[in-house]
Amino acid sequence: MAAVVSVERAEALSDLILVCEHASHFIPADRNGMGLAADGQVAHIAWDPGALGVARGLSRRLDATLVSAEISRLIYDLNRPPHVMAAMPAKSEIYDIPGNHQIDTRERLARTRAVYLPFHDCLRRLVAERLAVGRIPQIATIHSFTPFYFGQQRHLDLGVIHDADPTLAIATLAAAHAESDLVSALNQPYDAADGVTHTLRLQATPYGLANVMIEIRNDLISNEESQEDMSEILAKILTRALGALAEDAQRAVL
Repeated sequence: MAAVVSVERAEALSDLILVCEHASHFIPADRNGMGLAADGQVAHIAWDPGALGVARGLSRRLDATLVSAEISRLIYDLNRPPHVMAAMPAKSEIYDIPGNHQIDTRERLARTRAVYLPFHDCLRRLVAERLAVGRIPQIATIHSFTPFYFGQQRHLDLGVIHDADPTLAIATLAAAHAESDLVSALNQPYDAADGVTHTLRLQATPYGLANVMIEIRNDLISNEESQEDMSEILAKILTRALGALAEDAQRAVL
């Protein structure tokens, strides 16, 4: 199996860690395109279009470490735990995925070992190393969503999602309203009940780390220029949100 995880700006100064679990639509040649036609292999079911470009722009602007996937979510969806069907889905939205129709326990274990464990072990090590030297990370995962889902149009621009601790998500939504004219909402177009906060639940919640999942409608970030524009906006939003958390923490100790 090819490399599954990339770390950029490992020595970044910011305590923020950016994560992009659905950064790539790469499918190894021996997977025969997962049985999909060429358009299906690059559709939103295979990755989050535009998310990596936005995440890289944020990484540069905020001097934040970025951990991203280098393999398609069709092989393994890194924002899902190994025991759920959505980790290796046989169907995603309107698409059948023949390459996942008959997965036995041996194949499931092999993909978990080859993809899921290296990615999340890498992220866990990064978090642990920061904690060991007294740096308390915040984690933001960067995703994109399709503007049409099961034939229904979505008018949301930006979704801000949280797991158990809503603090950073609430601050991020407030900052989005203050810093942009993006149509933004909390826990849309998904929420934790949909199973989309696995990375946050695994990597941030156990340590009590501030965390947020950001979802951007993918037609807003369809090319390099729009990805740069969005990363500029989101950098201002996250800077404001993290600043608000820092001010709250300072007041709490006074």
